[in-house]
Amino acid sequence: MTAPTMKGDGQPGPNKAGLSILPKAKLIAMILEQCEDTRIRLEEKDKQITELNEQLAKLQGEIDKEKAGQKIKEINKHVNQPTSKKPEWDKDGNPKPAAKGKKKKRKKRTGCGNQGKSGLTPDETYFIPLASCPCCGNDLGDRKGKADSGRMVEDIPPPAKKATVFKEVTESKWCDQCKKMVASTSEKALPGSDIGLNAMIEMAYLSVMCALSFPKIRDLFINFKTLRLSTAGISKIMIRLSGILQPVYEEILNDVKQGTKIWADETGWRVKGKLWWLWIFANERSAYYWPDRTRGGPVVERLLGEVFFGILIVDGWHAYTKIVCDRQTCMAHIFRKIRAFIDAFPQYRSIMKFYLRLRQIIRDGEKLQAARDGVSELVFQRRLKALEQRLEALLQWKNPNDTLKVVIKKVRRQKEHILIFIKHEGAPHHNNYGEYIIKKGVVKRKMSGGSMSDEGARAYACIQSVAMTCQLRGISFHRFLKASLVRYIRTGTPMLLAEYELLLNPLAIAA
Repeated sequence: MTAPTMKGDGQPGPNKAGLSILPKAKLIAMILEQCEDTRIRLEEKDKQITELNEQLAKLQGEIDKEKAGQKIKEINKHVNQPTSKKPEWDKDGNPKPAAKGKKKKRKKRTGCGNQGKSGLTPDETYFIPLASCPCCGNDLGDRKGKADSGRMVEDIPPPAKKATVFKEVTESKWCDQCKKMVASTSEKALPGSDIGLNAMIEMAYLSVMCALSFPKIRDLFINFKTLRLSTAGISKIMIRLSGILQPVYEEILNDVKQGTKIWADETGWRVKGKLWWLWIFANERSAYYWPDRTRGGPVVERLLGEVFFGILIVDGWHAYTKIVCDRQTCMAHIFRKIRAFIDAFPQYRSIMKFYLRLRQIIRDGEKLQAARDGVSELVFQRRLKALEQRLEALLQWKNPNDTLKVVIKKVRRQKEHILIFIKHEGAPHHNNYGEYIIKKGVVKRKMSGGSMSDEGARAYACIQSVAMTCQLRGISFHRFLKASLVRYIRTGTPMLLAEYELLLNPLAIAA
């Protein structure tokens, strides 16, 4: 007997011999049954494939969303670290265009000086005789020569073989008017100090203006000044100097608060390895540095007060909301963030369109600010209202993708503070000036690693405030410091910056 064949589903079916004796209708029915089974199995396979594709698409969407989230986190982490190599805006408030063509080559000058010496009068003249030929060594001592025109050379004295040590002997006399013995005082050093004023001033200059660490200052004084100092000694000198300059420090803060515009910023600082914060508050002519353990609003409120009648130009940090004033957010920060999103998600052209429209609103705001004096107040307010409506319409973007939603959310958070600069004459829409002021502290932190004590951190902030304010006002820091300390030796109080400016130019100050 012939064994039965098996169907595709595992069921026994008739063999070839059995099929040959089956009627034609029966064979057609069997074939149709087989086709139906095959169709059902294919539909089940297609359904499974469709379900798997849906699961794959869902998983791929979750992966893409997670990657996008990681990109956004990386952008938020690094975007607020500006670099001086890529300026956000030039002095006119517009992005700097790329340089076109080759730069014109300057004619090189022999030597390594920075200026010509033709206008200088020599303090000394040296004649350099020629005794032998520099090429063959032939004796030329008996030959008559001709003097050349010579060259001008600028140099500094060589490192001293030893530091200047002087002994001070004071004289005491009886004063008939005061009815007491009085003694003479020295203006070469602070009372009780064995380090002269010139050395102290140079230490302060190297510390704040050159951002050198105390070990570097010590090595420089040992190798070039033959003045042996310890880092602890330098630290004590800076702390004492800052204590003397406290009235000047307070004068700077008062001047900052009296201005119509204040730029503010903060950066990390280290005190014994622990995280502190170095704050700056500045106007066009004064810069105030302040170290603090916290980065919160109470610092702003304590230093600037509860109300400021000018404009505060800051980034988006919430601590500045503690003070009641007009606050302009830094648009350079916002534009930098949006450009980072454009670079990270080049497939979303809507982000670029949003960026260009927002930038155009800011440019139109600059034009309106510049034209305010030439239009009536009614026209100015109407144009300002139109800009605010354009900004609101831009934030109502239709059907934004998930990434653009993040961008719009960041801009919407600062919406009330984006166009404030238009209302204030000369106010910028970015905080680049504040970042320039705080750059001194950033460089100092990188060079020295911070401070080793609370007193050291506050001493640095005080001296840096004086130095930066002198720089903004075009005053020589070391000359002012010398005059202020001499006044302190004579009267017990240092000379203030306003008094020094009056000495330099009494007619300008009076006017």
